[in-house]
Amino acid sequence: MNDHLYSDHLSHCSLPYLGIGERYQNQRKEKFCNTQSWKNDDLHQKFTQLLLLQKPHPGGQDPLTRKSWHHDVVEEKGHLIEISELFGPDPGIQEEPHTVILHGAAGIGKSTLARQVRGAWEEGQLYRDRFQHVFYFSCRELAQYKVVSLAELISEDLAAPAAPIGQILSQPEQLLFILDGVDEPKWVLENQSSELCVHWSQPQPMHALLGSLLGKVILPEASLLVTARTTDLKKLIPSLKQPRWVEVLGFSESGRKEYFYKYFTDESQANRALTLLKSNPELLTLCLVPLVSWLVCTCLKEQMKLGEALPPTFQTTTALCLHYLFQDFPAPHLGTQLRDFCSLAAEGIWQRKTVFSAGDLRKHRLNGAIITIFLKMGVLHKHPNSLSYSFIHLCFQEFFAAISYALRDKEERSKSPDGLGGIAELLEAYGRHNLFGAPTMRFLFGLLSNQGSRTVENIFTCRLSQKRKWELLWWAEAESPPGQLHSLEFLHCLYETQDEEFLMQVMASFQGTKICVQTDMELLVFTFCIKFCSHVKRLQLNESRQKGQVWRPPGIVLSRWTPITNNSWEVLFSTLGISGGLKELDLSGNSLSHSAVQDLGKTLRQSSCNLETLRLVGCGLTSSCCQDLAFVLSCSPSLMELDLQQNDLGDHGVRLLYKGLKHPTCQLTLLWLDYTLLSDQVREELKALEEETPRLLISSSPQVAQVKPFHLSSCASLEDLHTESVGTEENFWGPTGPVAPDMVDKERSLYRVHFPVAGPYYWPNTGLSFVVRRAVTIEIDFCAWDQFLGNTVPLHSWMVAGPLFDIKAERGAVAAVYLPHFVALQGGHVDISLFYVAHFKEEGMFLEKPARVEPHYAVLENPSFSPMGILLRMIPTALCFIPITSTTLLYHQLHPKEITSFHLYLIPSDCSIQKAIDDEEKKFHFVRIHKPPPVTPLYLGSRYTVSASRKLEIIPKELELCYRSPGKPQLFSEFYVGHLGSGIKLQIKDKKGGTIVWKALLKPGKTRTTQNPRRRIAQRNASGSLHFVDQHREQLVARVTSVDPVLDKLHGQVLSEEQYETVRAENTKPGQMRKLFSFSRSWDWSCKDKLYRALKEIHPHLIVELWEKWGEDSGISDRFSN
Repeated sequence: MNDHLYSDHLSHCSLPYLGIGERYQNQRKEKFCNTQSWKNDDLHQKFTQLLLLQKPHPGGQDPLTRKSWHHDVVEEKGHLIEISELFGPDPGIQEEPHTVILHGAAGIGKSTLARQVRGAWEEGQLYRDRFQHVFYFSCRELAQYKVVSLAELISEDLAAPAAPIGQILSQPEQLLFILDGVDEPKWVLENQSSELCVHWSQPQPMHALLGSLLGKVILPEASLLVTARTTDLKKLIPSLKQPRWVEVLGFSESGRKEYFYKYFTDESQANRALTLLKSNPELLTLCLVPLVSWLVCTCLKEQMKLGEALPPTFQTTTALCLHYLFQDFPAPHLGTQLRDFCSLAAEGIWQRKTVFSAGDLRKHRLNGAIITIFLKMGVLHKHPNSLSYSFIHLCFQEFFAAISYALRDKEERSKSPDGLGGIAELLEAYGRHNLFGAPTMRFLFGLLSNQGSRTVENIFTCRLSQKRKWELLWWAEAESPPGQLHSLEFLHCLYETQDEEFLMQVMASFQGTKICVQTDMELLVFTFCIKFCSHVKRLQLNESRQKGQVWRPPGIVLSRWTPITNNSWEVLFSTLGISGGLKELDLSGNSLSHSAVQDLGKTLRQSSCNLETLRLVGCGLTSSCCQDLAFVLSCSPSLMELDLQQNDLGDHGVRLLYKGLKHPTCQLTLLWLDYTLLSDQVREELKALEEETPRLLISSSPQVAQVKPFHLSSCASLEDLHTESVGTEENFWGPTGPVAPDMVDKERSLYRVHFPVAGPYYWPNTGLSFVVRRAVTIEIDFCAWDQFLGNTVPLHSWMVAGPLFDIKAERGAVAAVYLPHFVALQGGHVDISLFYVAHFKEEGMFLEKPARVEPHYAVLENPSFSPMGILLRMIPTALCFIPITSTTLLYHQLHPKEITSFHLYLIPSDCSIQKAIDDEEKKFHFVRIHKPPPVTPLYLGSRYTVSASRKLEIIPKELELCYRSPGKPQLFSEFYVGHLGSGIKLQIKDKKGGTIVWKALLKPGKTRTTQNPRRRIAQRNASGSLHFVDQHREQLVARVTSVDPVLDKLHGQVLSEEQYETVRAENTKPGQMRKLFSFSRSWDWSCKDKLYRALKEIHPHLIVELWEKWGEDSGISDRFSN
């Protein structure tokens, strides 16, 4: 058990402090041995596993009501932070917090994280520049003290050096005290009393000592890291002052996977376990709780030892605990002892006791046999140097306590004041507002379910009344505060039952409004319960802030702060397929992967799905999703309205929809599309389709509040190959067509544009967009960051992430502005909570959180204007790990005697830098040859080498990708060519890995301006919107001869073990490639990029040939291969 992350936490969940004086040296030595496993772990990787959400404490309301259905306004969003930022300043605020509260659900990893902070500090990995001493105290153990001084506690702590205590405490600002589980014991940490502690050397009752420490009466300059389940700490700690609240949300999807690989030392076992778990998406979702992941891994490992390979069927934590604890219970004859053991746990919960003495065991008639069994099973932990015991995790104590309440017979229940067998004890233990969030209550609902009751009856050879859960429900209704009965916490209790009949009756009266779901588990619980509610007609995920919103049917609005994983999309959509009452689903503003769209399509095709309206505005859809949507249209007789605005569908994607729209089964009457983004030819085709289909209306919505700007996809931008300077003279594109900006001051790069009507306006060459409420004139000035970022702003804490604009507009006329950035968000490697909009005013720099961050832009709603742009908050060492989108700029100048000079730049995708380079090159009569950018993200600070197919003198041969303000000279490579001959291939390689990141082909006489680029875009948009591997599928199937090396590169990245073996099982190479392409249908763009890179490495000549052939067929002679 000690080999793994969570079991390491479980086996060291308490550090006893049971004596001082002469026992100190022996005790110190034993503790040191018990905690050495900290130093054998890769602590930094563990930090990355847990999601930490910093957010304000809910002011003036009980914290558990933050997820109440009756909230009219969703609470202010927080932002994800790293462990290293726990004590860092908030953006725009220099003051650092001195008290941080780590709170979260049971088993979510709070104590593990607290211990890791201590261990990482010891290893010199964390906070060494902030704290000279870090002390860890388990409040479970501190509660055993009666009277003690702070000096005595510190002298016993493991990390205390040999320096005198007085010297250590003389600099309290350099001290960190970690108080783990402060809400676990039954105490009130009050410091306003006669027992007030005023000096660290003075012995005091423990509650007074901690109250003084937390209330900043003793060592007020010291920092505190406190862990607790609840945020309702004011009653427990009345003296608590202005803490920072950080919620531990558990594992991310990747962290969950990483944990399995750490638990199973055999990689094949880890792969097998994950494959088995994927067959149960509900349990996979529950595994974001580290305790559940540990239980699942432990059960699966035991199955593997026994040679069993059955996939886990559990869908609740209750069922999982029953299996783990009692499947192979070694002493079924100890039934009476087992009941008494559960009674011990229940009494401990009621009295808030977690450490049990030998006297407690005698009181409950527990002998050595049952204690030995639970010690061997790892359920109990014996404290060194004492005859006391505790459960390895409080959740286990709560589980056995729930069994005790479930087992109480009719006579026992009738004797209790509440008539329910002492359930009121739980109310006393947890409090009215925390009751349904308590694990004991959730376990009790699970144990009283049909399946849970049968299992308990088999274990204890007894009968449980089926009325018990109804009695529990009636009691809950009577005792619940207003609005709490249908809170998310209560729904979690209902989820544990999994009883359909019970849920249908409970949810019959449910009427929902708004709710906040922070994790995939909360989303799972919610979607499971609403399928039993016939009143809910509409579900919206992440409400848009709309003005004058039209009437919608009764429904629920879910607010989500973090991206939803593919696993949870699968759970959500499969559940909605069963919920026949749902009529409208609005997923606008949520990024949907291709696999998520496929899962949605499966739901819509089910006969039980009666969805009539589907809104997918701004979901990041591309043409690759349209085939699935067309299939849905041809199979769903109930769907009447579909909104696909603000998605990069392109001409090709829209044409893919035609087949579904024309199908006899399709009953769609209203389709929303962005007309302004389609070619004239496709618009005419849509009009013809409307005439052919009288029931169908195809429209583009003019509603301001819902419109987001459209950004050209990488494929569309590839078509813009004309060699004239781009500049910023290009038009805005708006509801009435192109709108030309006027250049007011060329030297200052100052532009003025008049938007004639309300609506969205997009400036393609800059990525800048506006949504305006009425006709308005706007001035736009291109600025340089170094004009504003100076001595007053710590540059090492910020990364420039986009251009800086000085915008002026009439107040209130602009509903939203979309500021471009060049950070690559694909793959989810960048935390969007790090994005800020910087405003520069006379008083200095002010920071504002954007309303949302999307690929290519960040959105400000109802903006106020000043010089403004996007900054990314970070530490300097992390700069090289931030992926960015980049641009290559290639210029040529024809000299006498047909000698051509070329300048090649590699820069971040920043329009202001590009404009500055354009202006500089034009001064020397250089003309730009338009080449598409690198497809894959690159990294700032990385170095790249430039080479050519012919021997050319390239100076310099090495380029560094860096950000330089537009006003400063930019780095470029220069080379001269006498005669191009049959052509020259250029390429840029990553210096470190040798990977080719960009290729281009130059041919003689082909660098001149050709036909209008917009017309070429319209003509080839359909083919350009497909990925390279999809465009050349036929050739790749026929001509790829080395398939195994390609599969090896994809294995574990985009191919599972099962898919890998399935492809290899095909008898022929074409058969293998066809099978591989059958799996690629569900891949997103980044997955196909990995296939492309694998093919390019194994078959480079074939890929180059396909690129060149495509360029010739397209009539684009200066096409590059990327």
